[in-house]
Amino acid sequence: MREATPTSFVSAKMVAERAGVSRSAVSRTFTDGASVSEETRRKVLEAADALGYHVNHLARQLRERSNIVCLIVSDVTTPIRAGMLDILTRKLQAVGKITVVLNTEADEASVGRAMKLTLHYRADATVVLSGTPSSSLVQTALANGQEVILINRDDRLNGSENVGVDNAIAAREALFLLRRAGCERIAVVTSSARTPSLLARERHFVEAGLQEGIAIAVVEAGPTTYQSGFDAARRLFARSNPPDGVFCVTDLLALGFMDAARHEFGLRIPQNLCVIGFDNIEQAGWESYQLTTFDQPLEKIASHVVGLLVGSEPSGRGGGREAAVFEPPAIWRKSVRPLPA
Repeated sequence: MREATPTSFVSAKMVAERAGVSRSAVSRTFTDGASVSEETRRKVLEAADALGYHVNHLARQLRERSNIVCLIVSDVTTPIRAGMLDILTRKLQAVGKITVVLNTEADEASVGRAMKLTLHYRADATVVLSGTPSSSLVQTALANGQEVILINRDDRLNGSENVGVDNAIAAREALFLLRRAGCERIAVVTSSARTPSLLARERHFVEAGLQEGIAIAVVEAGPTTYQSGFDAARRLFARSNPPDGVFCVTDLLALGFMDAARHEFGLRIPQNLCVIGFDNIEQAGWESYQLTTFDQPLEKIASHVVGLLVGSEPSGRGGGREAAVFEPPAIWRKSVRPLPA
């Protein structure tokens, strides 16, 4: 039975005294590869178990590298962000990294405050999943020995690593799918978040339309939520010439848009209206939606990030290497009309 009370702090010195060994013997026992006799190891482990002792890895590592990776993220409750956090934290923990999640807003000031916290934690690396840190803050982090990885940003800050998806190819493919389905009045639904990835999808979709001589209607309804998609449909279908094909820059927007189109305006999907999303969240595949979308390859992105941090992926810091960009494959479901027979 462990003798330490729940509120007591058990030190290595207390373990050494109980086991009748030196303080250095306790340290060697809990250090991989260190030389210690089996008898000493047995005494130390028995004393540690009786006292409820656990090695303070953080205090040990702060003498050199902290092994801490800070994840800066906004909108953590959205399915795509929660999915990325789940996969990335599990993969980082599997290689022995300590993950610290900093929940912030997406604006530059909030992300800046979060990045300053990473310096207080003496993090080895910062991964920015959402939001826009300033170039000066990135340089400060780099100067303090951090590695900085930016996910889903089309712009590149000097010294950082960029990992993301090819928004341009997805936007062009979305327009192609809608045009192939016979859509003539096309719109894009975006959000007020104005993150680099969302802006890129909107911009590339509009540019693809211009190249084909199509004027794309743009609707920005609010934050990146289901309700914003619902409100966007209300606005679009209140017009005299509503769209028959819509690209929503996230699945959450698309799901809200579909529900409003069906339940408030009586439209049938895909017979009267074709809708495409982006992210391939779990809900997109639910039977009531069956949303055609583009899959963010979260496993590949997370594996690449971990590879950068453990050195199995070559780093491009200072070498001018291009960002790692993954293609988001189209996931064909039932919200877009198939080719006519």
